[in-house]
Amino acid sequence: MKMTFRWYGSQSDPIPLKYVKQIPGMSGLMGLLDKPAGVVWEEDEIKALVDEVHAAGLELEVIESVNVHEDIKMGLPTRDEYIANYITTIRNLAKYGVKVIVYNFMPIFDWLRTDLAREIPEDGSNSLYFNEEDLGEMGPMEIVRRTAEDSKGFTLPGWEPERLALLETTLKQYEGITPDILRENYKYFLDAVIPVCEEVGIRMACHPDDPAWPIFGLPRIAHSQEDYDKIVKLHDSPANTLCLCTGSLGSNPANDIPAIIRHFGEMDRSGAMHVRNVKYLGYRHFREAAHLSSTGDLDLYEIMKAIYDTCPDTYVRPDHGRMIWDEVGRPGYGLYDRALGACYINGLWEAICKENAK
Repeated sequence: MKMTFRWYGSQSDPIPLKYVKQIPGMSGLMGLLDKPAGVVWEEDEIKALVDEVHAAGLELEVIESVNVHEDIKMGLPTRDEYIANYITTIRNLAKYGVKVIVYNFMPIFDWLRTDLAREIPEDGSNSLYFNEEDLGEMGPMEIVRRTAEDSKGFTLPGWEPERLALLETTLKQYEGITPDILRENYKYFLDAVIPVCEEVGIRMACHPDDPAWPIFGLPRIAHSQEDYDKIVKLHDSPANTLCLCTGSLGSNPANDIPAIIRHFGEMDRSGAMHVRNVKYLGYRHFREAAHLSSTGDLDLYEIMKAIYDTCPDTYVRPDHGRMIWDEVGRPGYGLYDRALGACYINGLWEAICKENAK
């Protein structure tokens, strides 16, 4: 296991790399550039990011949020142009040591919450929160407005202004696109990019839908083991892998997270892992919890044991943390609780390694 930390770059992230380096057991980052979907990540930009990370004594082998343009997802005639740009980005990233690209194929919304800072009564901290009943009152445009207002001035992954400026138009364009049609468009994309990944030594890792069910009538095709089985068969290749996010998949209590990890770990399709905990509050109603198993409803020990048994060499990062100790930062991506999460995950890992060494 390689422990990593999501970082938005020195121009956007208030957390300096020297703080990340001080987290015990931290090997590197899952980094990103603040780039609109569909544009090429240029070599000079990538080199500057990699050099900065390496200068801090950290690795940058995983890149997140190389976003797939909506025209690709919808299968529009312009998709070939955007796929060509994506392929150029893949080649450019490979030149600078990147081994995994985490992305998603969710229509419009990369993730959705109805509150970015819901107070947790037990300790007074706050975390991301979702209640589907609230969506009926808000609607798509209102949830976008509220998310922007509550983001504390930070850009949020999947909620970039240029992507959402044409929200009403894009929602209408998705009318009539079924899950099967979206899957066909996904296969078209994979058939184009996976051979390039095989050539340059990069693995694509698909992040699940978040939360793990359809939203606003949009087709969503990556929120269960069955969905992921279909995805790996769209283009059967070791380069077509998954980012198994325990919190996204775990938002649906019907998903057995350790079993899903074992299933795809044994297939060698675990490209990366996001590890976090959730607390169920009702039907399609949850909040994000501290990583400690007892604070939520996921068993982090069994999750880490499944990783150890089936995909021990994967990249892991502590995902979404609470806001604690009066920290002000990007919702879900503060320093303190994610650092605590990393230490907890490393503690479980050490215990599992020692148990298996006996």
